[in-house]
Amino acid sequence: MTICAGLVAAVLSTTAAAPATAAAVDNPKYAGIVVDAKTGNVLYGENADSLRYPASLTKMMTLYLVFEALESGRITLDTKVPVSAHAAAEPPSKLGLRTGGSFTVEQGILALVTRSANDASTALGEMLGGSEARFAQMMTAKARALGMTRTTYRNANGLPNTAQMTTARDQARLGIALRQHFPQYYGFFSTRSFKYGKQVIGNHNRLVGNVRGVDGIKTGYTRAAGFNLVTSAQLEGRSVVGVVLGGTSGGARDAQMRKLIAAYLPKASRSGKGNMIEEPAASQFVAARAPEPEQKPQKAIEPDTRPVAAAVASASSLPNAGPVPEARYEEAVETAYAAPTKKSAAIAAAEGTLEAQAQKLAATPGAAAEYTPSVAAPRVDEVTTSSTRIQAGWVIQIGVSPTKQMALDLLQTAQQKGGNVLRSATPFAIAIDNGGAQVYRARFGGFDNQKVAINACNQLKRKGMNCWASQQ
Repeated sequence: MTICAGLVAAVLSTTAAAPATAAAVDNPKYAGIVVDAKTGNVLYGENADSLRYPASLTKMMTLYLVFEALESGRITLDTKVPVSAHAAAEPPSKLGLRTGGSFTVEQGILALVTRSANDASTALGEMLGGSEARFAQMMTAKARALGMTRTTYRNANGLPNTAQMTTARDQARLGIALRQHFPQYYGFFSTRSFKYGKQVIGNHNRLVGNVRGVDGIKTGYTRAAGFNLVTSAQLEGRSVVGVVLGGTSGGARDAQMRKLIAAYLPKASRSGKGNMIEEPAASQFVAARAPEPEQKPQKAIEPDTRPVAAAVASASSLPNAGPVPEARYEEAVETAYAAPTKKSAAIAAAEGTLEAQAQKLAATPGAAAEYTPSVAAPRVDEVTTSSTRIQAGWVIQIGVSPTKQMALDLLQTAQQKGGNVLRSATPFAIAIDNGGAQVYRARFGGFDNQKVAINACNQLKRKGMNCWASQQ
């Protein structure tokens, strides 16, 4: 009986590894890795530290810096991004932006996630860095701070540049960091399509919505790089990030990733804090603020490239060299908000999430005096998790959270900080399906018109919270 069990285990192990090995036999460009996102253990790796071209996986770092700027309040989702002649001239894939025009940060994020638009990516980099070259320096410095020791960036979009290199391991680190550090924005990666002007743009990532548990992240292709893909999957308490570089075709790349997810997601751990990727201190890297209307983009302050302090050694098999101290992840964040203790507030504030910043503001002396309770205002702990009871009209969204409780906590903090402007607003959290997982959009409804909704947002922004208005 024991011998049979051992044989079965051996067969399963061989079967799991076989598709990965077969993918590399006749393809020298191939590299791949699958990492348990809760423990940092590498479940599979092949050429994981060999240098490869990232292609449009580059936009993952562009988005990391965009999310960082959003979280710090330097920009908002409604900030207008100016389009330079250089950005407009970028080759496809692109939105077709015109010199002198503009688009919102939110449109830019969606354009990068779905179409992988090179013109929008360049424009975002120029806005945040003052120039694309300086933004590339910021990207590389951020890569080092995240422990991506073999990655160098030269542009914001991934168009061919022989000096722009990465590894499968580094891209796995970045994929995990995006999930850990920006849960309020990570839901963008599950976008199936969005409308820009008369265009309805679909997501290049064919696994989103088609493979159970997959919630992103990004595709990439150039002739030199081959077909690249970073994929995040969460299912039944397990969580992995997989990377495939150098695929011979889009179909072959996707098929390989499907096999990797099927083989290794069931082997991932259900326990673990996911404390693998350090989030650099906010003071280490300073990007340019969004330029005021009618002004030229400001020059960015040179990023501080000093080594991240207090790098902590780890037994995790993810890093090849690079900091792996305690950091946040879904379970840790959710625990921090489970009970309003001083300890959990301190942990959450130190981790720096949007929700944590709001919680810190709510705990500030005198904050309670700013909030006048309204009998008519619904209790946040009784709000709906769908929009079915919210009448059509204008709503404001204050964030996206990976759990319902985090969304409710965020709504409660916003209600306290908003004061009279949210007295008659209806808080609600919309549950969005991400291929078997869910994220929750924290919103307030019931605003009579656009002006009232925008005024409410402005009030929240003055209190240090992100916010944007839209029509339901």
